[in-house]
Amino acid sequence: MEAEERAARRTRRRFARRQWARRWLSLRYVLVAVALVALVSTAVWLVFFSARLQVTRVEVVGNELLSDAQVRERADVPLGEQLALVDLSRADARVGALADVRSVDVTRSWPHTVRIEVEERTAVAVVELAGRLRGLDPDGIVFREYDTPPADLPRIRPGAEAGTDALKEAATVVAALPDDLSARVDHVEVATVDQITLVLRDQREVMWGSAEQSDLKAEVVDRLLGAAPKAGTYDVSVPGNPTVR
Repeated sequence: MEAEERAARRTRRRFARRQWARRWLSLRYVLVAVALVALVSTAVWLVFFSARLQVTRVEVVGNELLSDAQVRERADVPLGEQLALVDLSRADARVGALADVRSVDVTRSWPHTVRIEVEERTAVAVVELAGRLRGLDPDGIVFREYDTPPADLPRIRPGAEAGTDALKEAATVVAALPDDLSARVDHVEVATVDQITLVLRDQREVMWGSAEQSDLKAEVVDRLLGAAPKAGTYDVSVPGNPTVR
């Protein structure tokens, strides 16, 4: 009998241990689920409601023509708003609409900063439009205004029939000029898209044509200027068959 009782007690203990193991397994899943809910709730509170993750600063980098204040005003990022809720695409579009801005990237910098990285346009020439001297970038976009013509930039003089496409073509030509040739250009006369002429500082003229094959045209001009320094006009509109007169 005593042996049977010991065996029964061992069986009850094993049964109790198995029951406790099953209960602990179920309880463990419940505890993990509670912990996850608590973690998610805390994260949601921190990101969307906590003052610790609100916008307290708008950082502007890459700008020279525009002031930080101008960029911030245009971006219109509200201080005190939750950083996670800031409409970055809206700020990006507003800043990108500024004439001086070539591209912009607006990002969040945790825990409380919106960062606006600006790439401004670079002028390759200046053009007078409606009595105002404006910069022209390599894409033919007119932007900043000058009081006096910069000494290091050629001036583009559009003719009566020169539209936006012709200005863009002229900007492409100027942007393709090597530094040594660009430094010799006084101004660029633009009649149409394919009638562009460089007027050098010594008044010699280079009939360029359109922007096609500008690299080859620059090489041909360089040779012609050295070979015929006393000529008045160099026609490289067809670079394979240039003429001098």
